[in-house]
Amino acid sequence: MTTATATRLQHQHEVLYTLLEGRENVTVRPASGKWSLLENVAHLFAYQQQFSHRVDRILAEDNPLFEAYIGDNDPLFLEAREQTPSDLLTDLSADRLYIHDRILALDEVQLARGATHPRYGSRTLVLWTEFFLLHEAHHLYTMWKLLEEMR
Repeated sequence: MTTATATRLQHQHEVLYTLLEGRENVTVRPASGKWSLLENVAHLFAYQQQFSHRVDRILAEDNPLFEAYIGDNDPLFLEAREQTPSDLLTDLSADRLYIHDRILALDEVQLARGATHPRYGSRTLVLWTEFFLLHEAHHLYTMWKLLEEMR
């Protein structure tokens, strides 16, 4: 795994603290009806849990098949939307530390293990980690755009 990927895995989510700092309107949805700031954070939290479970499967099974993840159907996402931003960020950060430390402790053989997704095909654990980070980055950018709309 590259240093850049490891660093993003460790720190990328921390921008959430900046995006949410001092915000009181975190539950307001934009005119488009898309997710609010809080719903985006809840999704990132729930999807991070999903990613952690996928890592478990990659390490335990030979080329597991992942189903498509649909956030709106995830009970953890629905539950997380009811938490405060502070609690969500605390939980997300603690889980991220666990994921970061776990993945960085893996050897090259473990990192080369893979899984298959019906839409994205077969990927190694390293590439699934990249996918996880790119997905998160997409939501961080979405939140930044939402904040611009709210100005």
